[in-house]
Amino acid sequence: MKSKLLLSVALTLGASGVFAAHHECGKVTIADMNWSSASLIANIDKFILANGFGCDAELVPGDTMPTGTSMIEKGQPDIAPELWTNSFNDLLNQGVDEGRLKLAGKSLSDGGEEGFWVPAYMVKENPELATIEGVIKHAKEFPHTEDDSVSGFYGCPAGWGCQISSSNLFRALKLKEAGFELIDPGSGAGLAGSIAKAYERKAPWFGYYWAPTAVLGKYKMVQVDFGSGVKKEEFLNCIALADCLEPTVSMFPPSPVYTVTTDEFADKSPQAYDYLGKRSFTNEQMNSLLAWIEENQADGQYAAENFMFEHEDIWSKWVSTEVKNKLIAALDNL
Repeated sequence: MKSKLLLSVALTLGASGVFAAHHECGKVTIADMNWSSASLIANIDKFILANGFGCDAELVPGDTMPTGTSMIEKGQPDIAPELWTNSFNDLLNQGVDEGRLKLAGKSLSDGGEEGFWVPAYMVKENPELATIEGVIKHAKEFPHTEDDSVSGFYGCPAGWGCQISSSNLFRALKLKEAGFELIDPGSGAGLAGSIAKAYERKAPWFGYYWAPTAVLGKYKMVQVDFGSGVKKEEFLNCIALADCLEPTVSMFPPSPVYTVTTDEFADKSPQAYDYLGKRSFTNEQMNSLLAWIEENQADGQYAAENFMFEHEDIWSKWVSTEVKNKLIAALDNL
């Protein structure tokens, strides 16, 4: 594998002619979200925009709510490569209606999957645990990691959009009354680590997670059935909102996962914007890429390098022949 240092140089310098094209794209800021799939896509976008479209592309730290809000209020960053919209729906619609944001296309063509999960080995031993009634009935089988006198539920990390919906569903399902305490895992890595640790010990685990992820590809989990079906309007109009006073029970609707840009970026860089509309992954593709990232302990930049080298069959469909040749030339110069 070619060095990450050389990739960094290539991301900055690009192929022949990139600097000449800067006036067509200019400086572009890309939100590097703090979970693996989003960071991978952000780094892929940085490489392709810099080397294929002549953009002066830069990654900036990001997260669902802060990034989306900043794009609406400040016009920065220019691109959010992977925005899960279930928990950002109202603000997103507002931004689009006001002409501040544009939906470039779907980051994940299949949409994202969210839910409350338990390990498959627990359900195999007791099929009742595949339902919320069974989980509540056997709440004592899920002891809190710090206090086994209460039960533990792993919530979404603080600051993530899913923290709102998962916390509201925790209330709607009356899990506190059933003896559960909400555990803040601190980060996406902390949440993933809690599942891995449980699997290693064949220990109980109950909490929030989402797909596509390497975790759900590696560890077989069962999504807990709330018995409610999906009540999309109630979910979007209350459960996903921080000021939802009386949340009702609903399964998570499939989450549209979009690449969102500022209106200004779309206007000044139509060709780059067109690329973002074509750049999309199936869940199967992303699960495979995420598994590779985990197995190789790769960061977003290293994973992007591997993707560009190994998956021309995927990325070449997103760009013109001219841009494809520029990207191949950039890879050859690494």
